[in-house]
Amino acid sequence: MARILLLGKSGQLGYALSQSQYFGDREQDCLLALDRADCDLANPESILSAVRDAKPDIIINAAAYTAVDQAEDEPELAHAINGQAPGILAGAAKSAGAVLIHYSTDYVFDGSSPAPYQETDSVGPIGVYGASKLAGERAIVDTDCRHVILRTSWVFGAHGQNFAKTMLRLAQERTDLSVVGDQWGTPTSVDLLLDVTQRIISRMGETSGKYTPIQGLYHCTAAGRTNWRDYAAYFLTCCEEGGLPLTLDPKEIAAIPTEAYPTKARRPKNSLLSCEKLEQTLTMTMPDWRISVRTLAIDLARQVEQSK
Repeated sequence: MARILLLGKSGQLGYALSQSQYFGDREQDCLLALDRADCDLANPESILSAVRDAKPDIIINAAAYTAVDQAEDEPELAHAINGQAPGILAGAAKSAGAVLIHYSTDYVFDGSSPAPYQETDSVGPIGVYGASKLAGERAIVDTDCRHVILRTSWVFGAHGQNFAKTMLRLAQERTDLSVVGDQWGTPTSVDLLLDVTQRIISRMGETSGKYTPIQGLYHCTAAGRTNWRDYAAYFLTCCEEGGLPLTLDPKEIAAIPTEAYPTKARRPKNSLLSCEKLEQTLTMTMPDWRISVRTLAIDLARQVEQSK
């Protein structure tokens, strides 16, 4: 019976993982899902105690400090949660004989590349958040524990807060909207990350030698590319088609340069990640980002209809 310890169950991804039927339907698995109140990643002893009590075979770390701008004012806390905690968790995993699945970010790159980033490309974060996540990656590798690190980008889901849901709120309050149009990336749903995580766990239980073992660093996003402005326009169009009332026309959303929307933390201009390595390893093809974005719009519209 594989015992799975999940950290960060209250976040977008952690919630999706904790609610997945995948774990409930597999009788051989036992899932223990914890949130910050149960395991505080800023407290090393809390991490060690959680692993000791759970005695896991697999640890999934979906917890992180994700407030990109606030991290500039709280670098020590960001590094404690994103940089130091993963290393402590990895050390505990190694001692317990467990495998660690950890999620990282496109923000480990500076965004200057003209092409999608590969796992072997040089890193160079331009903010505290990205630097703290990179430190976490390196801390895991340094422990030499069995691990899989998944770098992803522009994550969204029906639970919690994200860019798409913020755009919907603004589009129901305002008559015009301006969104950055020169930062490129790929919106990635928690459902895709859930699917990939499930595939990884299933592969770990494969003993026939039929598949390539999965270990190390992989990029994991949906397929395709867009910018924040076009992402917002597509999502809001889907919302409107689904029956959600808007106070503006999605086609009229203005595209503005990054410089016109200053933020405390700098963002990479290019957040595109090449997922070829993961696709080959798991024998899968990443779905286009529009599919899950449209699904989110339909789900939100359905929730509104059911609440009437």
